[in-house]
Formats: sequence, C-alpha cells, structure tokens
Amino acid sequence: MPFNITSIKTSSNGVWQGDNPLDFAFPLLIVQTTLILVVSRFLAFLFRPLRQPKVIAEIVGGIVLGPSAFGRNKEFMHHIFPKWSTPTLESVASIGLLFFLFLVGLELDLSSIRRSGKRAFVIAFAGISLPFVCGIGVAFVLRNTIDGLDQVGYGPFLVFMGVALSITAFPVLARILAELKLLTTRVGETAMSAAAFNDVAAWILLALAVAIAGDGTASGGEKKSPVIAIWVLLSGLAFVIFMLTVIRPAMRWVARRCSPEHDVVDEAYICLTLAGVMVSGFMTDLIGIHSIFGAFVFGLTIPKGGNFAERLIERIEDFVSGLLLPLYFASSGLKTDVATIRDAKSWGLLALVITTACAGKILGTFAVAVMLKIPARESIVLGVLMNTKGLVELIVLNIGKEKKVLNDECFAILVLMALFTTFITTPTVMAIYKPAREGTSAVTHRKLRDLSATREAAGSKDVFRILACFHGPGNVSSLISLVEATRSTQKQLKLFIMHLVELTERSSSIIMVQRARKNGLPFINRFRRGEWHDRVAGAFQAYSQLGRVSVRPTTAISALSTMDQDICHVAENKRVTMIILPFHKQWRGADDESMENLGHGWRGVNQRVLKNAPCSVGVLVDRGFGSGSPTPGPTATVAQRICIIFFGGPDDREALELGGMMAEHPAVKLTVIKFVEKEGLESDGVMLRPSPSRSGFNLKWSRLRFGFQLKCLREELDETILAEFRSKWNGVADYTEKVTSSIVEGVLTLGRSGDYDLIIVGKGRFPSKMIAKLADRQAEHAELGPIGDILASSGQGVVSSVLVVQQHDMAHAEETPVAKIVQSDCEKYKADESSGAGEISKAV
Repeated sequence: MPFNITSIKTSSNGVWQGDNPLDFAFPLLIVQTTLILVVSRFLAFLFRPLRQPKVIAEIVGGIVLGPSAFGRNKEFMHHIFPKWSTPTLESVASIGLLFFLFLVGLELDLSSIRRSGKRAFVIAFAGISLPFVCGIGVAFVLRNTIDGLDQVGYGPFLVFMGVALSITAFPVLARILAELKLLTTRVGETAMSAAAFNDVAAWILLALAVAIAGDGTASGGEKKSPVIAIWVLLSGLAFVIFMLTVIRPAMRWVARRCSPEHDVVDEAYICLTLAGVMVSGFMTDLIGIHSIFGAFVFGLTIPKGGNFAERLIERIEDFVSGLLLPLYFASSGLKTDVATIRDAKSWGLLALVITTACAGKILGTFAVAVMLKIPARESIVLGVLMNTKGLVELIVLNIGKEKKVLNDECFAILVLMALFTTFITTPTVMAIYKPAREGTSAVTHRKLRDLSATREAAGSKDVFRILACFHGPGNVSSLISLVEATRSTQKQLKLFIMHLVELTERSSSIIMVQRARKNGLPFINRFRRGEWHDRVAGAFQAYSQLGRVSVRPTTAISALSTMDQDICHVAENKRVTMIILPFHKQWRGADDESMENLGHGWRGVNQRVLKNAPCSVGVLVDRGFGSGSPTPGPTATVAQRICIIFFGGPDDREALELGGMMAEHPAVKLTVIKFVEKEGLESDGVMLRPSPSRSGFNLKWSRLRFGFQLKCLREELDETILAEFRSKWNGVADYTEKVTSSIVEGVLTLGRSGDYDLIIVGKGRFPSKMIAKLADRQAEHAELGPIGDILASSGQGVVSSVLVVQQHDMAHAEETPVAKIVQSDCEKYKADESSGAGEISKAV
C-alpha cells in the first residue's frame, strides 16, 4: 500500500494505543540510525586488524543494509527502510555531510598548498589529468555496453566518469598516512599537498559536472541551454571570490577574538559560524551547485591552527563523524545493488574500471615523480597513496545518480571500484615502503647499574635520563612523585615526558599528529601554551622550576598496535636509562570498584615495550602514590615510605640500584626487605627449568640452560650486591630479613598493611628458588612477573602503589615458558645440565 508523504506523522501515540512506531518518521529514524551505527561499528571492529580506515566499514555497512544483502528480504526493507522514509533519512544524512565537508575545508590549509611548491602541483596535475583522460575512455566503453547509459548526455557522463577516476579523497588519505606514521614524512607531506591540489581541482570539476548535468532532463526532456551552465559556473566563481575576499577577513577577526589570550570563546561566535555553514550550503544550492560545495568553501575561510578552529572541531566532529556521517553511507548503500553486476560482461566492466583507475593514477603519479628525481620506491608509494578514494568519491557518485547521469549498474560498479582502491592502499604501502628513520646515536643498551659504574670510573656526575609516559592528568601526580624520589645529588636528572594518545579518525587527532611528529616520529619540544592540557603542563612546569630538573615534553599519537615503536625510538634516541610506563589499570580510590581498566590495547603497548625496550623499564601500578604529598622539590620534608622486596636475580638487583638512588633523597624513607624461607622448608629441592608445553608467566630464557652451578653464581652475585648496598646506605636505609612459609601471603601482608606508599619489585625473569615455587600459579598480569602480579591483581586488598622493574638485557629479551621440578628429579636434571655450564657467565 503506497504512502502519501503528506500524511506521515512525526511521532506515534505508542503501542498501547495501537500505533506501530515504525509507521512514523521519528521513531523509524531512531531505529534506522541505531541499526546503521551497530553494523558500521561491528564492521570497523572486524576491519581493524587489516588497518583499514573507518570509511571502508561504513561504506560496506551501507551496502550490507541495502538491496545487495539484507535488503533482498522484502519484509526487512518494507519495515526498516520503506521508500517513504528515504527523504527523511537522506535529509538528516545531508546535514552530516554538509558539516563534514566544512571540517574537510577546515583541515585543508591553503597556505600550505602555496608553500608546497611546484613539485606537489606537478604531481597533482599528473594524478588528475591522466586518470581523467582514462575515465573519458572508459566512459565510451560503459556507454556502449551498459543498457540505458546511451540515453544520458555525452558531456555530463564524460565529466562525471573523469572526476570519479581522477579524484583523491583528502580526508581519507590523511587518516591512512597518520595510521602508517607517514603523515609528517617527506612522502606524506608531498602526498598531502598533492591531494590538497587534487581536492580543490576535484570540487571545481564537480561543480562543472553539476552545472552541465542540470536536473537530468537531457535523458528525455528538453535540453538545457548551455548558457545556463555558464551562468552557474560564473555565479559559483563569484561566490568563491566573495567568500575569500569578504568572509575570510571577517573570520580572521572572529578568530582573534577567540584567541588564547581571551579566557573563553564566546558561544555567539560558535553559533554564528555553524549558521554560516548552513547559509553557505544554501547559497550554492541556490546557484545550482551542490550545497556541500558552499560548506567546503566556508571551511577554507576559517584561520587554521588557532584556538577558534580547534574549538569548532571539538564541538562538532564527534556528532558529525560518529553519528550523522554513517547515515550518509547507509543511504548510499541503499542505492547500491551489487546484484546488478550479474553476468560476465558486467564483472569484466568492473575489472576494466578498477584496472584503468589504478593504472591511470599510479602510473601517472609515478612517471612524473621519477622525472622530479624522487626515488622510485617513494614514487610508486605516492601513486598508491594518491589512488585513495572513499568518501569524496562516494559524494561524486551520489550526485551523479541524483542527477540521473549514472544508472544502477554503473553506480554499483563505481562504488565497488572506490572500495577496492581504498582497501588496497594501506596493505600495499606497508608491503613496499618502510621510511628511513632519522639517524640516532650509537645504540647503547642502558641499565641503572651502568650509571654507577660510569660514575665511579669517571669520578664525575653522570646524567640520569628518564622517559616517563602517561595517559592523562590522572597519572601526573604519581609520575612526578616517583621521578622526584629518584633525584639524587650524585646524578643530574633529565626528564622526558611523553603523552600517550591513541590515534583516531577524528579531525583533531590528525591535526595533533601534524603538530607532534616530525619526519614521522615524535619530537621533543619545550612547553607551548595550548598544546597540552593546562593542568598537565602546569604540573610539569612547576616541577621543572621547583625541582631544578630539565623537563622536555613530547606526544606520541599513534595506533596502539605501533605506539611501542614511538616509545622505544625516543628512549634510544635520547639515550634514556629507564622508561616508566603507567599500568593499564588505574585506581581512583581504595577499593577495586574504583578501578578503571583502559583495555587490552594499552596492556599490549606495555608488553611490547617490555620486550623491545633499549633500556630498563618500570611499570607503575598507581594506587594514589604522591597524592597526599607536598609539591616535590629540594625543600620537601615529608617522607615517602618506599619498600624494596628482594628475592634475587637481575631484575631485583636493578630494583635495588634504583633504591640506592632513592636513598639519597632527604624526603624518602627506604626499607629493603629480603624474604627468607622458614627453616625446614629448604630441602624440598624445588628448582626451575624451561618447559615447552606451558606458557605460565610466559617467562622466556633465551635458550640458556640452568643448572646448579648457575644458581650458585647468581646467589653469590645477589649477596655481593646486597652487601654493597647495606654497607653504602647503612643508617640511611633500613634492611630487614623476613622469614615466611608462604611467599604469597608474606607479600600480600606488606601490600595490605599500608605501611608503604610504594613497593618496588623486580619482574623476576630469572627467579630465585623461592619464586620458582610460584611457576604453577595462574597469572592475571604475566608481564609483571610473579611478585608484581600478586601485588597488582584485583581483589587482594593491596593499598600500596607498586613499581615493577625490568633490567635491560638483550641476551634475555627472549623468554621461554617454565615449569618446576622437585627433589626426585634433581639428580637426573643435574647430570643433563652439566653440558650447559659454558653459558653460565652470560646468564648471570
């Protein structure tokens, strides 16, 4: 039964009064929006391992919901996407598209295009002209092959096909480059500049195509006079000139009024700007060009890089990109019927279009780039990057279908072409190109013991370099307290702080990448107003001044899967001695209910840094460390109660070395506790050996075999280091031997007591005989080692913060699973292990 559009009501009276909400516009829109968001987010989750931009998931989601998949069920289409709801859905989606194109114009800096020079312009010209010519050639083939296209006027169809094959999606390209850490490299900057040229040219060509196409009456009605198209183009040109000469200076004045010198941004300016987007869209629609062209040009008039532009992006990007834009992709998918590509001829046309689009864009860009003396590998990467399609392509195709220039089959072929070319961009670039990193100093794998040895040999003060990482303001207080506790009179402290930010597809995220990275890598800079959260910058600046410590900030904005590369690069480049990482769980109160879990992704970052770090690493499990302390500095008098639990092994020795630095601080009260087994329990013969069948704590031992001789040498070294520490810090640090029959209960008792603000433990990759007994215990956080896992696990009632220390040692970076053996197996195992005695010195 057909619906009369004028009879549709906005909201229902409810099911109790016999109304079906799906027969009313607003409830149905809510259902449609929810379904679209769920499907697109689910697909984005599936595509994440392939490192695909979100636009791929949203386009595929639209196709899945359309007649190609779910829409083949007539009941589904009749109830969820009835034809009468199309105008409502497309109107809401068009508002999202309007503001998204405003954001695209806001991202596009015309001054950077002027600065990019002839190289980017020539590459962009080649990347447009050759595909455009190829598109015209393909247009003739499609027109003579697909039924119904011969009724479309030659001019509009040729222009639309040329634009469809030659366009580069600037916003999608920016997100792919940011994901691959190429946005601020030479290749990335060249690609972005060329794509900016391409984007501007594409909108001009699109305006031309729309002007020529008119309302599609060329398919059977009277033909429009060419004079009308000329008037449309001249009016569009006048609009652009007006926007750049009148509106742009006005927006500069508004931006100055909203600069950081003024405490707040007047809401009136924000509202007027958003209204300006709508008015600009209306004006270009009135002229005869699509409304999105006006929004894009208005975005170009906003000054870039200021507080006003950032505030605009913050206000609208999540609502537009997260909620409204997926509706546009869904409405596009509802028009895409892959079933129209039903025979070998149609699939052959699809292959022809894809091949022509890729060859024209990639080969054209490659040839010109090589002539400009760009290396061949970078040239081919530029071609692949410039072949990115996506959102802008879909906009062009939708306008072509709206103007009746493209029929269903041609539309489906071009949508699949856009999907394929964008999908292959990321894996192709990853396969053929790895950017050369800037030169660093000779690799020096550092640990805390190296500093002491260097100082004693040179007789001078060495520099203790720390890279402290944090997720947000909640980590700052504990980090400053921990760093301050390590500041001694014998070592000059140099602190590098790194804000860890997950890369998203938000416009603000891309802008942050451009500011925080140089040549594809994070770079160290001085504090700049507005760059960091005011609370964070203020805290570290105050510490730098009061503590007389050199503090340098940087930001690592990256996908979680590759963030460890940024951390390790800065640590190596700055010759850092220790990296401090925040644990992925954060406690905001005394109980586990106040715990915030940042997720498995952040845990994976810590695990990869622990495995690949070029220096020692500390993981801070923060339960309020330093929250009640005065501002750190040379005059601090309130003691931080810090305890080191010592069992033995290289990690525990590193923790003891860190404790030696803390013992020098006048505001630190240090206690070292060594656990000793209760008499009568030492004869059980428990020891550790590699186990290929069990992952346990995932401890790997780098192919070393462990026998009793190795154990004795380690115990001797542990006792020597411990004796040196007690002799040096006698009277300054307390030393206690704690006898226990249960390690787990003994450690938990310390953590629960509240006697210590911070407990420092070694990770225990080469555990003592006591720790060996824990090999069968199921670990909740294997990366923290046995003791760290006990103190960081949930539901144990531990109130002290914990620092888990791992000493750097490349020979032991690869660990193997372990199992324990008991007295009955020891004699046989001793004989088997005697052959491995030659490797003992390396293991110690």
